[in-house]
Amino acid sequence: MSEPTHGSAQGDEPGQDASAGHEATDGQQGTGRRADRHAGRTHRHPWLRRVAFGVSALLVVVLVLGVAAYIKLNGNIDRVDISSALGERPKQVATADAKTKLKAVNIMVIGSDSRGSGSSIVGARSDTNLVVHLSADRKSAIVVSIPRDSMTMAPRDCKNLNDTVQNGVIRQWNANFQDGGEACTIRTFEGLTDIYIDHFVIIDFRGFQQMVDALGGVTVCTPVAINDRDAQLTLPAGRTKVNGKQALGYVRVRHGIGDGSDLGRIDRQQAFLSSVIQEATKSSLLLRPDKLFRFLDAATGAMTTDKGLDTGEMKDIAQSVARIGTDQIRFVKLPTRPYPADTNRVEWLPSADAIWKAIREDQPLPGTKPPAGTPKPTPSTTSAAALTVAPSKISVRVTNDSGVPGLAKQAAAELQTEGFKVATYLTGTGTPTEGVVVRYGPGQEEAARTVAAVYPGAKLKADATLGSTIELSMGLNSPKAVEIPNREGTQPLPKPTVTATGTPSTAATIPARTANQDICS
Repeated sequence: MSEPTHGSAQGDEPGQDASAGHEATDGQQGTGRRADRHAGRTHRHPWLRRVAFGVSALLVVVLVLGVAAYIKLNGNIDRVDISSALGERPKQVATADAKTKLKAVNIMVIGSDSRGSGSSIVGARSDTNLVVHLSADRKSAIVVSIPRDSMTMAPRDCKNLNDTVQNGVIRQWNANFQDGGEACTIRTFEGLTDIYIDHFVIIDFRGFQQMVDALGGVTVCTPVAINDRDAQLTLPAGRTKVNGKQALGYVRVRHGIGDGSDLGRIDRQQAFLSSVIQEATKSSLLLRPDKLFRFLDAATGAMTTDKGLDTGEMKDIAQSVARIGTDQIRFVKLPTRPYPADTNRVEWLPSADAIWKAIREDQPLPGTKPPAGTPKPTPSTTSAAALTVAPSKISVRVTNDSGVPGLAKQAAAELQTEGFKVATYLTGTGTPTEGVVVRYGPGQEEAARTVAAVYPGAKLKADATLGSTIELSMGLNSPKAVEIPNREGTQPLPKPTVTATGTPSTAATIPARTANQDICS
């Protein structure tokens, strides 16, 4: 490319005629000074122009690649609509955060050996189930591992929406996915915990290998050497940086390390996930577009999600998680004990309820403190809408599940004063629970709302096995009764004489592993 002449540069000056051949005039001296100035500029213009063109071209390329990357990543993901297969679902209890204006997000993550193809996955095996809870203030996250060998109640037939957890059968946890796909897994979980699942993600284990390789490997730590032919894994004791194939063997190995149980494998998986987070943080993954794209390409290529979890939503969630300190990402192993009928299986301990309560109400795990400046969330009121069923039309059975004598009798008197019919009141025989739960049968939700309105913050729970009688469970720290708008009695509420305060033994400190914890610990 040749340099422009002075004349051509001068002719670019506003008001000049580059084609005019003219002689010097009285203004020649001024013209000469302008020409001198232009001459100085002509040595700078080509360089500046090249830089400008280069930057513009780079921005265009980045934009085009960005759009292409978005289309590529978005096209990688298989999406499945399972909304019609989920039946009656829990209500969300916690409210939106005052600052972020966001609600908590609950995601079911399923590790599978077979990726979907636009329809529900049935027949595939699932070795890993995680429930990820992202707090509404986006300052903390809880990741709960569910043992695949758990024996729990489940719908008898997940294709029949009338079959629920409450009227179901006992089934091994991973059989839900194998027999009924992700919809059955989510229905079972929601029925057991009363936690609403916003999204699900299924990760194919084959894509998992590529994700690890895209990170450049991940460091693992094992107390003893591993030589497992089934897992095709050989590792020395101590810290080792593994590639994708080795990582897959490590998170799935069961023999030759620990007690060989699924619970031991969960410990390794949680330590591995901590290591992945640490690796992504220290390697500045977000500052390496090439590395980030390889990771996201591998991740999305191995992923099946619900229709609502598009790449825009994923981006928002990822950005939220990126702002959470690693000390506020907690991995929790569900507390279990051997299942009496088959000690090779496990059942959930009552203390698991404390985990589900924390997630349901978007509160810290028992025994942990929220990040500084986190306001205490408030449950949504159960009586926001007008009450449509008169108390005299409602029959209630009251159970004292607090362990404190006299609470059921007191609640029965409070209800009768407001005009309710109390069928019976009795003392529960199970482990003490917390708060008030109102259970109701088909077609009785409005009646249940009227009962729940007496105790602000009470939780509603559908139970297909119940008839027209509403069940009221009074646990520890149950709120005081209040007068409801459509009460029918005229006498004032009796002054309470029983106060059931305290911490249920099921809500003791829940052990948790933070993402910044040493992977060898």
